[in-house]
Amino acid sequence: MQQYFKPLFALLFLIMFTAACSNETNTDQSAAQHKNISLTISAAASLKDALTDIQKQYEKKHPNIDLKFNFGASGSLQQQITNGAPVDLFFSAAEDKFDALVKAGAISKENGTDLVGNDLVLIVPKNNTSAITNFEDLSKPAVQKIALGIPESVPAGQYAKETFEHMNLWKNIEPKTVYAKDVRQVLSYVETGNVEAGVVYKTDALISKKVKIVATADNSTHKPIVYPVGVIKDSKHPQEAKAFYQFLQSKTALDTLKKYGFTAH
Repeated sequence: MQQYFKPLFALLFLIMFTAACSNETNTDQSAAQHKNISLTISAAASLKDALTDIQKQYEKKHPNIDLKFNFGASGSLQQQITNGAPVDLFFSAAEDKFDALVKAGAISKENGTDLVGNDLVLIVPKNNTSAITNFEDLSKPAVQKIALGIPESVPAGQYAKETFEHMNLWKNIEPKTVYAKDVRQVLSYVETGNVEAGVVYKTDALISKKVKIVATADNSTHKPIVYPVGVIKDSKHPQEAKAFYQFLQSKTALDTLKKYGFTAH
């Protein structure tokens, strides 16, 4: 009888060993699937508040994804990406900055879309008693300091300059201009009273209790304000980046963007 038990024990041992190896492999695969992945999104400063909300929504549904945002002027972010900064998605406040990366091959056309729009507004400190009620008032001698984003790198500054040129005001306004690194710095200058007025996006003005909107630029005075977003070709996590890119186009994300004042495109 003993000679029959030996093959049986050997067979049982082989089955148990195989099962153990299989379970170990499945555990490793499961761990890999749930490994935390960090995505870096370079986004225009004006998107900060809306994207902070969207980040909470997305990470709640995808606990293994860690979204990291690099906020700044779209032109500066474009240069960083061009110079090889490790970025997974780019959310720009200007089409030309985004198109430059598409042309350079950093973003594929099929992985990019124009997502939302915005309005350009003139703001003053909330308790300000000056007589600034429209863009034309900025050319008056009594107005000494006006904050704008640097036109070469800050889309809001570029749109503001276009508006002033269209209205034949730029010659009078340029000498009074205090330039800021991004639109949020313009907002800060106005909030603190360091300047008498500033030009920002409507979405920036709406988040502050320290400023008031006195005028909105006519859309015919500047290029359309469009916010494109796309996946960077060299992303180390292309599948996860594409998934977040698709989420940004969902009703949930778009409703959040609209809540902060962005317009449907």
